[in-house]
Amino acid sequence: MQYNFKPQFAPLIATGQKRQTIRALGKRRPPIPGEPLQLYTGLRTKQARKLLDPDPLCKSVRPILIDHGSVTVEGQRLTAGQVFELAQSDGFNSLVDFVKFFQETHGKVFEGILIEWEVVDHAR
Repeated sequence: MQYNFKPQFAPLIATGQKRQTIRALGKRRPPIPGEPLQLYTGLRTKQARKLLDPDPLCKSVRPILIDHGSVTVEGQRLTAGQVFELAQSDGFNSLVDFVKFFQETHGKVFEGILIEWEVVDHAR
């Protein structure tokens, strides 16, 4: 499955600092754990660039709800510390930036999936 990322996240993915993405539920099926993921920035432009090679493998897919700053993953409400860790893992410097991004992009309530991946070892 292909995923496109905003340029701000590309260096974090390429260096392995960001190993997850939060996506809205859509028409296409979610990835399956073990399935390769193709991660790009600038997809459908002349500047398109693949961020990882070989393709990382989907590690997990979990439902996520972001509601006015409160975050629930797989039905469990996260503590403020856990939300901050999630925000950092997703490439944000602060909890405020994380919540602001989702509110500006998706509105006050966001329902989607948290996709985590693992980088494939070149030595295998």
